[in-house]
This record gives sequence, structure tokens and C-alpha cells, in this order.
Amino acid sequence: MGRDNPGMTETAVEVVVGTGSGRVRGRISDGVAVFLGIPYAAAPFGEHRFAPPAPVPAWDGVRDALAYGPTAPKAPFPPPLDRLLSDPDIPGEECLNLNVWAPAGATGRPVMVWIHGGSLRNGSNSLPTYDGRHFARDGVVLVSINYRLGIEGFGVFPDAPGNLGLRDQLAALGWVRDNIAAFGGDPGNVTVFGESAGSISIGALLTSPYAQGLFRRAVLQSGAPTAQQPEAAGRSTRMIAKRLKIPATAAAFAAVPPERLLATQVAITKGGPPLGNGNGFTLSVDGDVLPRDPMVALHEGAGADVELLLGYNAEEYRLWFVPSGLVDRINRLTLRLALAKFRVRARTARVYRAARPEASPGELLGVIATDRLLRLPLNRLADFRLPHRTWLYEFAWPSPMERLGACHALEIGFVFDTLDSPEGLPLAGPNPPQSLADDMHRAWVDFATTGDPGWPAWDATRPVMRFDAPDSRVVHAPNDPELNAWS
Repeated sequence: MGRDNPGMTETAVEVVVGTGSGRVRGRISDGVAVFLGIPYAAAPFGEHRFAPPAPVPAWDGVRDALAYGPTAPKAPFPPPLDRLLSDPDIPGEECLNLNVWAPAGATGRPVMVWIHGGSLRNGSNSLPTYDGRHFARDGVVLVSINYRLGIEGFGVFPDAPGNLGLRDQLAALGWVRDNIAAFGGDPGNVTVFGESAGSISIGALLTSPYAQGLFRRAVLQSGAPTAQQPEAAGRSTRMIAKRLKIPATAAAFAAVPPERLLATQVAITKGGPPLGNGNGFTLSVDGDVLPRDPMVALHEGAGADVELLLGYNAEEYRLWFVPSGLVDRINRLTLRLALAKFRVRARTARVYRAARPEASPGELLGVIATDRLLRLPLNRLADFRLPHRTWLYEFAWPSPMERLGACHALEIGFVFDTLDSPEGLPLAGPNPPQSLADDMHRAWVDFATTGDPGWPAWDATRPVMRFDAPDSRVVHAPNDPELNAWS
């Protein structure tokens, strides 16, 4: 699949659509219209660096939207993740861009907006795994967006607004509201979905006053809503400033070339806990775009009018623990020290040990970390939303590659039905089950279209759709003894 013509054949024909900033030229092939690299905000450099997203300057004539646009400044994934996770790097300043895949000639179709993950410092909308042609094939207009990453998007400064990357996402959703009808989408039926940092971002958007009315449904994949107070969220900003010997202000950072700033960011973000940002970046409770802790706000009823699909992978931790060899280096002593550091009570750990007597210390720590960071908070969120429409899933198919199991990010190719993408080979292997992709992709399409993914909504029986191969099925209250041990 070529970067410049994803999903295209030799018989593709050009199509022109008007937007609020000007006309764009895309291509139609096999009944799907594709528009790539459309700017939704001005390039975040020069006068717009470390500033909220600004409107796109209008253009005359017809602008080509035939190739993926520039990606936000970022470094490659560090080893060993770099050989497992693809992360294209496309140079250029107009990195606040989006892609659209739409059924050719259709009108009023449901819209899905994809927010990529990557710990708020990696990722882009140009990954072939995120190709939206199969969503369009099945009647959905698929939009994928870029947003500012790392210090450029999530630095904390006294002289600049917080959460610039989150503000970029809001600007992209505003573009969808104002323009998507021209591409055949229904701006009143938008589902936002994302994985990892993208899911965390969506948790924040659910509580932001600026997101009201921008989407009707949301899917949170492997990322629980979380944010820190500015003092804690700004730790990496201050560390970068100290290393550069400059004040920790946006004005001072704006005088540093992006390449040097990125290199310094990489230096200070090395290491840190495998399931956490370490010296990385988090959303900050800025009192504006994010007025308060998103999980607290959600527990108190924020986002109650939005239908939610929540889920996680059964062995999230394996992406970090296994390729690095950490799972085998952890012994009983390091396990006890880690549990003490993260304030996991001995009684809770004993419940996990009793349920998994054959697990190694490293595996046990990984399961506990997965539950603490994902399974537990997402189950609790569903419990707080019991009067509202909420669904839970678990992705349980174990990859045969490198003992990865049902690890973090593995489900994405199944959701997009892009198992044929070579970028997915290191995670899923050469012959992943297409039937599982059929099931997951259909559930996401149905949720965006009708608000029902195909299994019972969350209630007192705690139904969870366990996606697996050869068969997926609903299980009730899975892992509840372990989850209850946290109470």
C-alpha cells in the first residue's frame, strides 16, 4: 500500500469538494473517495508556535489532497518498540491536517473521527493501519487527524494556554462539524474514537466545555481518562528548560529551533516506568479547556449525553514487558518493591497470586499494572454511568509473535480491518484471524451508525464482549474477584 495512494487502484478518478477554506482535489477508487492532508488549522510555527490553533488561510483554486500531509515534530519510537510500531515521519510545517475516506456520492452518512495514540509524543494519521477505506466501504465517513505532540503540544507554560494538542483536536472536530456534510457525512452523527493517548484525550474531551455538541458517541480503546495538575504536568517542561538553560516559558521555548527542542525532549524522556509516561507528557487541568480532573468530572455526570464504548486488551502490559525482557528480569524482590512503590496492598496482590499460581513475578506485576491503569478505572467509569448507555469489551486474542499475547495496540488493525497492512505484521503475525477483524470492525461500524455495537449495554450483570478467535462471546463480570480486591 503506497503512502501517496492508500487503497487506490490504477482506475482512480479525481473528485473536487469545497471546504470553508477552499476547494480540495481527492480521488475516487472502488467506490471510496479519499482526501489526504487537508489542513484544518494554520501551521503551528512562527507566530502560531505555542499558541492555540489558528484558522487556515484560505486558498484560491483547487488544492491537491492526494498525499498524506506533514506529521507533527516527533522522534522515532525508542527500541525495542521501534521494530514493533510503525511511525511514519513526513516533513513539513502544515502538520495540523486530516484525512477523509467517504462512500462516493453518499450523503448523510455517520462519521467517525480517529485520534491516534503514542503517549502524546508519537504517532500520526498517516499510518497505513489507520487507512479508512473499509469504514467507507461499510457506509461510514472516516476522518483521521494529526495534533501537536510532546513539548509543542503538551508543554506547561505560564505565558501560553495549556493542552495545545487537545485544542488542536477540538479544532479538527470543529472542522468536521463545519465541513463534513460536503464529503457526505452527517455532522449530527459523529463518533470520536481513539486508542491509548487518543483514548485519554477523548476522556478529556468528554468533559471539556468546548466539545459540547461536537460528537454524539465515543469509543475509548486502552486508555482511561486522566490528567494532572499543572505543577505535576509541567515537570518535563521544567526539565527541558533546565537542560537548555532557558526559562520555562513559551516565549523562551519558541526561540529554540524545533529540531533542538525535540532532541532535548528525547534526552529527558528516556527511561521511566514501562506503563506510564515517566518524564513524558500528560494532559493538565488548566481551568479552561480542561476545567477539572476528567475522571472525577465523568463520575459526577459529565458526558452523560454521550454514548460510550469502553475497552482494553487482556494483556496490555506485554508490549512493554516482553520485548524489553523486563518480564523475565523481575524477581520476587523487585515485584514487592514495585507493588510498594505503587501502593498496591498486600491483600490485593494475594488475590492476583491466588488466581494465577503459575504466573512469574514479571507476569503478575504486568497483570496488576494493566488492571490498575486500565481495567479497573474503565470498569468503575461504566459503573458510575449505569443510568446511561455504556458498553464494555475486552480484546483477548493472543498474538503468536514474540510472546506478545493480547498486548497493547494489537486490536487496532482488527478495528480498521487492515490486517493486510504490512505495518501490522510485527504485532499480529502473518496470518491473524480475519473473522475477528470482521466482528470488531462491524461492531464499531454498528455503534457509530445505530448506537448499538451488538451486545447488551452495561448493567448490574456487568456484560463484557470478549473479542477472540475462533469465537467472540459475552462474558459477565470477568475478573471481578481481582477488581473487587482494590476496594
